[in-house]
Amino acid sequence: MSIFSKIVNGDIPAYKVAEDDNYLAFLDIFPLAKGHVLVIPKKHTDYIFDIASDEYLELWKFAQKVAKGMDKVISCKRIGVAVIGLEVPHAHIHLVPLNNVSDINFERPKLKFSDAEMQEVATLIKSAI
Repeated sequence: MSIFSKIVNGDIPAYKVAEDDNYLAFLDIFPLAKGHVLVIPKKHTDYIFDIASDEYLELWKFAQKVAKGMDKVISCKRIGVAVIGLEVPHAHIHLVPLNNVSDINFERPKLKFSDAEMQEVATLIKSAI
């Protein structure tokens, strides 16, 4: 079972920003930028291109809704999108606030924020969705 499945099941806490019956968005605990969000299908699928077509499209619609909320409350030029698929064996979309192209470089050292800062950002994004 992946760490993301454990989050879906409530076995591991997460800073959730949006959720419905099929999809979940939460803050990345190893962010590239403040407000970096992961969007996942609740149904475990390792590889994003193995998701059924209708569910794949709904995942991206859900991610778009989250990104639009982020755009309202995070100070950045754009919300960047990445699908890497190597770090966790559970399909996920990275939504990363960007001011420069280097902001989405996954080889950069990850940032660390306090629990209070993470909760504040999660609440801010959640309120804008």
